[in-house]
Amino acid sequence: MAVSPHTKHVLYLKSGNRCAFLECPQVLVEEEKQDDRHSIVGVICHIKGQKPGSARYDPDMSDDERDAVENLLVLCPTHHKIIDDQPNEYTVEELLGIKKAHEAWVTKQVFANIAEVTFAELDVITKYLVAKCPQESDIRVMPPHEKIKRNALSSSVENLVRMGLARAKLVRDFIRRNPDPDFGERLRMGFVDEYNRMVKEGLQGDLLFDSLMAFASNESTDFKQQAAGLTVLTYFFETCDVFER
Repeated sequence: MAVSPHTKHVLYLKSGNRCAFLECPQVLVEEEKQDDRHSIVGVICHIKGQKPGSARYDPDMSDDERDAVENLLVLCPTHHKIIDDQPNEYTVEELLGIKKAHEAWVTKQVFANIAEVTFAELDVITKYLVAKCPQESDIRVMPPHEKIKRNALSSSVENLVRMGLARAKLVRDFIRRNPDPDFGERLRMGFVDEYNRMVKEGLQGDLLFDSLMAFASNESTDFKQQAAGLTVLTYFFETCDVFER
């Protein structure tokens, strides 16, 4: 088994481009400069080891459970080696606490930036989304709270949805002011097409939502771009046929 591409995208989105170890300042992805490639220095680490003999290995876990978001975190190479060399110090409980605290910090940064999202950030995000090839689909509308309940989304996702919906009017105004009368529909169809593709791949629940957020943010590690992606995702969460069950 290997960590899926969707899971990797979600992990880097949740990392905030920083090593999860306490307050380590190491960035995980160095952006490309001039004609050079970007450099990924982060390492995806298993909380409960991936194979027999590895740190904190749990024989009762399935391979899917081992390679799920809940059992993974992204660290710099130095701290990856430290946690695996010192499993008695860095227990499962300790690492789960580190993961929870770091992801809470990232969510806080996104929330702090969501009020600063402007048409400029939405322009970058929506141009990317409109470029996707759409499929036809019928609009059905279900209240967000029903979608959350029916899809068994976690309280952390519910908080993201509520925060994003507070800025939904900005997305609505941006679409209405676009000079292209078909812009909003093409944007919607491109977004729904990606949703349908992910569902066919078997994604559901929080992993589906987080993967869509990574998609909507163009997998950016910038908090403001992530906030813009969240506003677009939650706008469609409210207004069209995604997360319908």
